[in-house]
Amino acid sequence: MSVTAPERSESASDDPGGRSDLRNVAIVAHVDHGKTTLVDAMLRQSGAFAARAELVDRVMDSGDLEREKGITILAKNTAIHRDGTTINVIDTPGHADFGGEVERGLSMVDGVVLLVDASEGPLPQTRFVLRKALAAHLPVILVVNKTDRADARCAEVVDESLELLLELATDLDLDDDVVAGLLDLPVIYASARAGKASTERPADGTVPDSPDLQPLFDTLMAQVPAPSDDPNGVLQAHVTNLDASSYLGRIALCRVRSGRIRRGQQVGWCRADGSVTRVKVTELLRTEALERVSTEYADAGDIVAVAGIAEVTIGDTLADPEDPRPLPRITVDEPAIAMTIGINTSPLAGRDPKPGTKLTARLVKNRLDAELVGNVSMRVLPTERPDAWEVQGRGELALAILVEQMRREGFELTVGKPEVVTRVVDGRVHEPFERLSVDVPDEHLGAVTQLLAARKGEMLEMAHSASGQVRMEFRVPSRGLIGFRTEFLTETRGTGIANQLFDGYGPWVGELRARISGSLIADRAGAVTGHAVGLLADRGDLFVGPTTPVYAGMVVGENSRSEDMEVNIVREKKLTNMRQSSQDVLERLTPPRILSLEQSLEFCSEDECVEVTPGAVRIRKVILDAQERHKARNRSKQGLA
Repeated sequence: MSVTAPERSESASDDPGGRSDLRNVAIVAHVDHGKTTLVDAMLRQSGAFAARAELVDRVMDSGDLEREKGITILAKNTAIHRDGTTINVIDTPGHADFGGEVERGLSMVDGVVLLVDASEGPLPQTRFVLRKALAAHLPVILVVNKTDRADARCAEVVDESLELLLELATDLDLDDDVVAGLLDLPVIYASARAGKASTERPADGTVPDSPDLQPLFDTLMAQVPAPSDDPNGVLQAHVTNLDASSYLGRIALCRVRSGRIRRGQQVGWCRADGSVTRVKVTELLRTEALERVSTEYADAGDIVAVAGIAEVTIGDTLADPEDPRPLPRITVDEPAIAMTIGINTSPLAGRDPKPGTKLTARLVKNRLDAELVGNVSMRVLPTERPDAWEVQGRGELALAILVEQMRREGFELTVGKPEVVTRVVDGRVHEPFERLSVDVPDEHLGAVTQLLAARKGEMLEMAHSASGQVRMEFRVPSRGLIGFRTEFLTETRGTGIANQLFDGYGPWVGELRARISGSLIADRAGAVTGHAVGLLADRGDLFVGPTTPVYAGMVVGENSRSEDMEVNIVREKKLTNMRQSSQDVLERLTPPRILSLEQSLEFCSEDECVEVTPGAVRIRKVILDAQERHKARNRSKQGLA
């Protein structure tokens, strides 16, 4: 079935109830609960794709990193036409690290679809996105997805979701009538991959008994209110996101809150400093499925893209130039994690087989400033060095994504170990805490408990399931979770699942146990030899293989003991006049352990950093010279004494 966009009437805005043909809704959920897959199915069943178009899974995840990692990083919108109604859908990230994207998405909509996995149920980031939705007083539709999973438990998941709703409503001190409405929450059971939904609960492990997603569309129309914005008021369009086009330049994504905006119109650009500048809307675009098409005007309630304002930024307002009324700025939670990003200062800077093209401090600073324009949850602060900056974000993943994007753009960087952002409250230092949810098999219960106890984790809840799994919830200092994931997967042999959520600030808990293993450090420059690798095999795990170029101070492996060890990894085998057997000639080498960018950042100790280039990721000591490093360590010990 092919569905075309409904015709728009010039007089639609003359009637305050004229937007009954429009719904704005956001889909929110924990990571990997099926948001993007559900949007795919909604688009396909609404005739958004041509009959012979090639169908691509997770079509909304258009970025390279999103497809590689299987996650949504940027909030995106699409328009679905169904039964004469336009439904603007915002697909939001599930990671709390990208909370700024979630908050911006919620500022554009009038209702929320909460997606919950039929087996896993509500998880920490479900709590995060749901809290944001309730705080914004948005109506919620609960969709229990993946009902066809073999371990589905639909009834229990609905009960858990309602309990979470009531708990959050109590925490937010919502009105009694709002709480009563939550008890009558509409529930939809769906299999997004099969493209089916039903209001009737199916048997666990089965697909809903419905031909398509029509029950979901019907519930959206009934439960999500039409925009209540004033179509006859003075113009107010809130900039909630940014995009760019090689032809149009910077594009501002806006929700029109009042009045009508036209292409070619003169508008008042209300900036953060309070100034109002008269500018022209050179192009106005609305979304049709996955494409933007030109339009003459947009009314109150519409989500449109505006071109022609070169320096517009998130939170600005486009208003009537004769009567400018700026809307409140978008506010997001403060950053909790920071790390230093600077130019590449290693001996191999610019000398890789695949070298970077952007090596100077000016280019790095310009790129970080550009990131601030579209990322309201990030901060960039100066440091003591003119070629390095402190970048603050929500979490390790958000910062690692930024570094990976810069690496792919041709930058060479030195990235410091992630650290927490502290606050001083009543004269005491407070640090961020995380709420950690862990799902592991019963046999790993003791190992995980011991692992988190060493990181000052406090157990809040523990529940066993009939399948032999145990779910535990901890409150852990954010510092304790830096480098936690790799060790956790090792202890649980890859069978554990851990999810975390920011849980506010608390008093500093003191020193935490650092990494228990030391580093193997190259003591000279050169190319790694197979002979040296064979000699060092029993010292620990190596990160480099034969022929890899190294330099003095570069970390080449993980020591099996707790102290650092300097090694000669470029040693060549001495030649003699003795005849050798083939057994002596052959070197049986263990393959190196190749670390990703995220794993390298987790591995770093206090005196280490990561060198990032388009062709390589290397761990190195901050001070490369061994003697200077030993002097600095002694001075640090004397200072502590």
